[in-house]
Amino acid sequence: MAILIDRGTRALVQGITGKIGSFQTKLMIEYGTEIVAGVTPGKGGRVFNGVPVFDSVHEAVEETKPTVAMSFVPGPYACDATMEAIDAGLRLVVVLADAVPLWDTAKMLALAQEHKTFVLGPETSGLISPGRSKLGLHPHGLFAEGHVGIVSRSGGLSYETAKTLTESGIGQSTVVGLGGGPMWGFTYRDALEMFRKDDDTDAVVLLGEIGGYMEEDVSEYIGKGYPKPVVALVVGRSAPPGQKMGHAGAIIQEGKGSAQDKLAALRDGGAFVVKSPREIPALLREQVKSCH
Repeated sequence: MAILIDRGTRALVQGITGKIGSFQTKLMIEYGTEIVAGVTPGKGGRVFNGVPVFDSVHEAVEETKPTVAMSFVPGPYACDATMEAIDAGLRLVVVLADAVPLWDTAKMLALAQEHKTFVLGPETSGLISPGRSKLGLHPHGLFAEGHVGIVSRSGGLSYETAKTLTESGIGQSTVVGLGGGPMWGFTYRDALEMFRKDDDTDAVVLLGEIGGYMEEDVSEYIGKGYPKPVVALVVGRSAPPGQKMGHAGAIIQEGKGSAQDKLAALRDGGAFVVKSPREIPALLREQVKSCH
């Protein structure tokens, strides 16, 4: 099995008739993702690429029984869309919008916790289980089916790392983009807990950035006897305090959240620390038989 998505995933797309939503839905369908419904208020009754469009998530859930939702709804409206999907009972909502107000993010994450729903994002690139299904923006030609899980705050860094592994003959089980922050739903710890239980994952690559404390938090989890090798890379080693790296959550504040702090914590927790994606394939081959 793969974490969060597999060949049996039935997806609903919020904002399916918009410019980005329609383009990405077409790519996901071509990859093999089962898109069973779309939602755009006021456009119910239409059909897009063979996918029925509904006015509301509740109507779509009742008619088509999706298991996950993807939201291409723009940032100012993403909260209402996400909360509607949570309220409709979907177990995972992938929120790709950026510029979601912090108060809105806090509201939708609080509701998700109440309903025991996973929210991936906001500002996530989504996730992909190569050869099975994808929910997001991942350029799937860079990925190959295999047994290494990747979890990253940066979509671009996850693409680069997966490409490096693929070119080295090392495939991936699932690749998860957490999003740029500074508030997250699904976290490194959530991903590692799922990778721990996933028979298809033999090792995990954790890709971090400056800012926030997620890397430090997960290092404690790894240090409590995590059973699979974890290779960690944190970018931004040369960034000065107060410098931002393109993501709202990638900023060092009050002398905390630096790459050096994160790398030290991850190393102390038992992760294998590298300085660039190019170092990862050789290290994985040393630690995991399936990577040979």
